[in-house]
Amino acid sequence: MSLSKAQAVERSQIILSHAWMVRTFVKHSEEVEDFPELSHIVRAVFDACRALETRVDDPDAYLKMLRKKISKLRKATDQFAIDAPEASLHTNFEQAVISMKACTKALEELLEQVE
Repeated sequence: MSLSKAQAVERSQIILSHAWMVRTFVKHSEEVEDFPELSHIVRAVFDACRALETRVDDPDAYLKMLRKKISKLRKATDQFAIDAPEASLHTNFEQAVISMKACTKALEELLEQVE
């Protein structure tokens, strides 16, 4: 299935809203004080979302920026999957890892489907 660029931007924004909620959870968790490496996912999501939000009305520029940001987001997600269990085995952190993996994978797949 192929997506128009406008559809890809719309779906990407929805996916990133989920990543933003993970960011907010981690940023405000008590564990981040003892495990500052958790801040990497916070910064990666913030960076991607802020870079993309200024391009929502220009699908070409948005998708170009998403292609630039996706590898950094993937690396941060992969590291978060390693760091989160060190910080806490609580279900909230387990679910946050699952959510970030799903968001990153969905964004990568979305980029493959754009016309």
